Amino acid sequence: MKVTAINGSPRLSKGHTAQVLAPFIEGMRKAGAEVSLIYASKLKIKPCIGDFSCWYNKPGECIFQDDMQSVYQLLTDSDMLILATPVYIPLPGAMQNLINRLCPLFEPILENRNGRTRAQFHSQIKIRKILLVATCDWWESGNFGTVKRIVEEMAVNANVEFGSAILRPHSFLLDRYPEDKKKILASLEEAGYQLAKTGGIPPGTLETIAKPLISFEDYIKDMNDQYFRIETSQKPHKQQ
Repeated sequence: MKVTAINGSPRLSKGHTAQVLAPFIEGMRKAGAEVSLIYASKLKIKPCIGDFSCWYNKPGECIFQDDMQSVYQLLTDSDMLILATPVYIPLPGAMQNLINRLCPLFEPILENRNGRTRAQFHSQIKIRKILLVATCDWWESGNFGTVKRIVEEMAVNANVEFGSAILRPHSFLLDRYPEDKKKILASLEEAGYQLAKTGGIPPGTLETIAKPLISFEDYIKDMNDQYFRIETSQKPHKQQ
């Protein structure tokens, strides 16, 4: 199995997304998968200008000759695509730019599937499954809703399987709870291993990865207290 994982975090290998993605990839590799990891922010790519030359004039060919050409080649030969991203509003700019530039992968033939206009990948594209790995700072998994829908829609439009959504809310708190972190990272590795071996991830493993580290009430209090501490520290001191 060949897998391409795209990390969309601007913080590259030092971000929380990388912390979650790394053991997941390690588990896949231990199961025998060949995984290529690329960082969206390292790519020098132009934004899509939406002229649809890749659709109408030269199907499958982007007008821009930049770093996306190597990405297209990787994706052509991959069985699976993993999109890994933190939740911004909703996506980091480099990740959104890269997703927009995936248009040349789609065959310009439309069809009605369940009342929706759909397309599919060109026949030479081997991808049969797309997954999401996502992190966010907010407490609840519901904060992933928009990002998850984006990736699900991409899979449906490409006529391939949406594999799973591996979600880690309030990921910045992991280092505060080393025992929970250890279990979560182990579950991420197990998830990658099971995905590569069996094609799926047990629901219980996904639940462990997404488990709350603190209560919602404590999270809200902690975040607000942190804000007010910063606000107070930045106020100018009165002259005595």
